Amino acid sequence: MKGGHIKGRNPRETKQKKQFRKIIRMALKEDIGRGDITTEPIVSQNEQALGIVFPKQEGVLCGVEIAQMVFEEIDEHINFQIKLRDGERFSPGMTIATVIGPAATCLKGERTALNFLQHLSGIATLTRKFVDATKGRVKILDTRKTLPGLRVMEKYAVLTGGGCNHRFGLYDMVLIKDNHIEISGSITKAVAAVRGRKKNVFIEVEVKTSDELDEALSLKVDRVMLDNMNISQIKQAVEIVRQKDKDLEIEVSGGVDLANIDDFADSGVDYISVGALTHSAPAVDIAMKLRLIGSCES
Repeated sequence: MKGGHIKGRNPRETKQKKQFRKIIRMALKEDIGRGDITTEPIVSQNEQALGIVFPKQEGVLCGVEIAQMVFEEIDEHINFQIKLRDGERFSPGMTIATVIGPAATCLKGERTALNFLQHLSGIATLTRKFVDATKGRVKILDTRKTLPGLRVMEKYAVLTGGGCNHRFGLYDMVLIKDNHIEISGSITKAVAAVRGRKKNVFIEVEVKTSDELDEALSLKVDRVMLDNMNISQIKQAVEIVRQKDKDLEIEVSGGVDLANIDDFADSGVDYISVGALTHSAPAVDIAMKLRLIGSCES
């Protein structure tokens, strides 16, 4: 890795992969810094190693190509062979990938690659659990409750797990929440302010009460978010919406977990957003075992 640049990289690389590489370079700089002062005096530059990446528990894979990019960022000649693809389920005894190359490269990239694999597979695994529990009745959405700087990867992991992405940031969708309503004075004033500046923009409004729902319905917004309502309140709200505007999208947010997701999915809403997908997904235990396979001439 020279200045974080690999010679001959495809200039037509997708925007998403470019974003991934930027994050990877920051992670490697954070971890390697001025150099690996443990590996460099111990491991000869000529020593070659085989690394086997494997899971210690069941899960849904996400980030295998990101792990590959980690090793390639250190040494463009590394031989990284993918055995399982993102989105596939895995269990102990399976091989996710193999890495063949300089032992020093394998050691320097190991932790960063595994950090990405464990975290992103954790998100994909939890997302798949929510998606499977709904049996296709609703769409599971993520939120902006992501780790700063990792949103593009974490939202990719949600997609890998079968979920859907809500807005990516503050710039790509209007979502009028309780604090906007408090500051503007009402839902009506908040919606009017948006429409006065942004024409033909998709507008979602968060509502907490039946009165707020009625107000939002009168404004012909595109989606309402039923925030922290119980199942009885949600069913009543759905009935009201379907009577007045059958095309209005309905989202539920707050208080949803795997224990009660079935009830929410049966309520008649279109979307359920779950912050836990990204802010509380436990990492999946994934490891890499190295062994020397010989040496090569420098």
